[in-house]
Amino acid sequence: MGARRPRLGKGLLLLLCLLMPVSVWAETKGLPMMSVGPGAKGGQEYSVSIQLLAIMTMLTLLPAILLGMTAFPRIIIVLALLRTALGTGQTPSNQILLSAALFLTLFIMYPIMEKVHEQAVVPYMEETLAFEPALAKAAEPMRAFMLAQTREDDIALFAGIAKLDNFQTPADVPFPVLAAAFLTSELKTAFQIGFLLFIPFVVIDLVVASVLMAMGMMMLSPMIVSLPFKIMLFVLVDGWALLMGSLAASFQS
Repeated sequence: MGARRPRLGKGLLLLLCLLMPVSVWAETKGLPMMSVGPGAKGGQEYSVSIQLLAIMTMLTLLPAILLGMTAFPRIIIVLALLRTALGTGQTPSNQILLSAALFLTLFIMYPIMEKVHEQAVVPYMEETLAFEPALAKAAEPMRAFMLAQTREDDIALFAGIAKLDNFQTPADVPFPVLAAAFLTSELKTAFQIGFLLFIPFVVIDLVVASVLMAMGMMMLSPMIVSLPFKIMLFVLVDGWALLMGSLAASFQS
């Protein structure tokens, strides 16, 4: 297991470069990030190039962009909807839900990271493959994963927005169009799963509310009575394991 962690880290580092156009790397290659020149009073003046500012700005956005290209959005939305359906307020907390979503995302994305490591990172580290071909090789597993989860209607929607069409093969779809369509498809799928999660808990709420009304207990909140039943039902069916397994199985390979 110890040898796999560096592989995953190297794969993630290379994936951070996926959204940066190759032309940007070509333009910045060989250009100094910082220039030093003589000052007006005999000293030295330092100026930072626009390339360095662009890279630093991109680094702040890359984590959020990269999460939007993985299984994370669907998982965290479903977990948040489950908490709402249970009616437990802020239990589990946001930190726990984020941790669970990140760990499950790592398990789901690990085969893709392995392919990135084998096809791009290893040849690049061994200097048998240049950076631009390695970047293209690293994008192939991610593109295949995203295409498997993305609806064709969403691709057509964003292709129309970008005034792009006539894609002969899936490989012809531009990566920004695919990323936007993938995220939209993930939102749709997450809300569909959340709808199915809500059904049994809504039934319990309706049954409890009907019983309380029949007994004349109008002042007692149905949520107070139904909450223990919903928690008991979720625990009896081993809900967390069932949900995690179903979420992992919902991603098409």
